[in-house]
Amino acid sequence: MEFKNKSGKSYLVYIIAAIAATGGLLFGFDTGVISGVLLFIREEWSLSPESQGIAVSSVLIGAMIGAIVSGKVADKFGRKTVIIWTAFIFFIGSVGTALAPDLEWLIFGRIIIGIAIGVASFAVPLYISEVSPTNVRGALVSMNQLAITIGIVVSYVVDAGFANVEHGWRYMFGVGVLPALILGIGMFYMPKTPRWLISKNKFDEAETVLKKIEAKDNVQDEINEIKNSITEESGGTFKDLLLPWLKPALIIGIGMMFIQQCTGINTVIYYAPTIFQKTGFESEQAAIAATSIVGVINVLFTIVSIVLIDKIGRRPLLLVGLTGMTLSLGVLGLAFMETETLGASLKYVAVASTLVYIASFAVSLGPICWLLIAEIYPLKIRGVAMSIATFSNWAFNFLVALSFPILLERIGPPATFWIFALLSIGGWIFCYCYVPETKGHSLEKIEEHWKAGKHPRELA
Repeated sequence: MEFKNKSGKSYLVYIIAAIAATGGLLFGFDTGVISGVLLFIREEWSLSPESQGIAVSSVLIGAMIGAIVSGKVADKFGRKTVIIWTAFIFFIGSVGTALAPDLEWLIFGRIIIGIAIGVASFAVPLYISEVSPTNVRGALVSMNQLAITIGIVVSYVVDAGFANVEHGWRYMFGVGVLPALILGIGMFYMPKTPRWLISKNKFDEAETVLKKIEAKDNVQDEINEIKNSITEESGGTFKDLLLPWLKPALIIGIGMMFIQQCTGINTVIYYAPTIFQKTGFESEQAAIAATSIVGVINVLFTIVSIVLIDKIGRRPLLLVGLTGMTLSLGVLGLAFMETETLGASLKYVAVASTLVYIASFAVSLGPICWLLIAEIYPLKIRGVAMSIATFSNWAFNFLVALSFPILLERIGPPATFWIFALLSIGGWIFCYCYVPETKGHSLEKIEEHWKAGKHPRELA
């Protein structure tokens, strides 16, 4: 079947990216659904702040496991195969958490789901980046982030829909089986990535895929370029990441993941209803409804990022987004400090500053961190390198998620949000000084830049 218009433009790559991005939707759904569930199980099971932190962050333990062990598997068996198995794990985890009789069972089920999230968080953008033409790679890879934000909104809607149902939190978890089935069945019919096929000397199959996704008859130059990049490389192991010419890419990958998580994004995703209850939204339903607005803004501004990312580049969006995050976190902390002065207005100031924060994150760190780690690593170690970066992301995520409810209790909301604001300032400096502009460069050209020993910012 041909997926192209009269001008020869291929639509197949967009279909491929949309199916693969269902993994991102599951990522977002299973990340966000706990925010509503938490309001009910903390009362049903009498959970302490520490137990709530463990219930939320247990998924991150699984994510770290999934991220670190699956890099070599993706390089050996292929990105497509790994994503199909990930869909199966999502299915099992969703059923398990929905049936949880106690906290221990729930934690185990969340760890299983976390393994799937950890794999999907790097395998999906990796898969999409390797099937995408250079001129639309940023937008297509960012479809994964858009799917994540949609998954978060869906989780909020599901939470709200089952909020008044007896044991509704079980249905909240159970809904996750539907996108898991879509991902597994859909990916079964998708092609393997041409870059991975060439790395396994399957040149004819790679040529067939390239002709379909590029919509042109002669793709030999691209095949030769990929072949050369593989031939010139050695290994494909964790040790190779410490080669001098690859250290900048390694530092950037881990650094971006630190910035993405330690500026507080998942405290909002996981604990937004809890935050809004503290500002004056007394009922669970009102807090979840306010949180749904956060999810919608996340989706809308991710779309803005997708439109701009291949036009104005990655760096400008990062710098603008981190500026907005810093300012909104500062205001959010100030609003909590002036609770007596603001009175009933506190909840509106909190919602407004949270929306600005989410919008700023959605146009910058949200999609661009995952895009950059899919772009900056050489083909032969791309799976391993992305698994390291992804593991770092989930490790930082775990620390923040586990500590956030404790910080709220011990030092209070103002100091907590100001800490995130200071980290956002540090992130802005790191991005300005060290993050390269990858817009308009093929994955092979980016690799050549590292081999030449040039500073990251010289890639422009």
